[in-house]
Amino acid sequence: MATEALATTKRNWVLRAVDFLREVRAEIRKVTWPTWDELKKATGVIIVFVAALGLLIGFMDTTLQFVLVTSIAKLF
Repeated sequence: MATEALATTKRNWVLRAVDFLREVRAEIRKVTWPTWDELKKATGVIIVFVAALGLLIGFMDTTLQFVLVTSIAKLF
């Protein structure tokens, strides 16, 4: 069984590349692509999520800078 798997890899690299491209084409045909409305909704959700995450990181950065730089500097 293992020798059969090794024997199939000894084919010409051009034939293997052609087989690979045929398999890619077959898999692409199986994909269900989103509709235009689904794409717009998903893009909106991603933009809102990224903006909220950016605000959260900015708030955390400001808070930690105040605590670690300003407050600790006043102690010494």
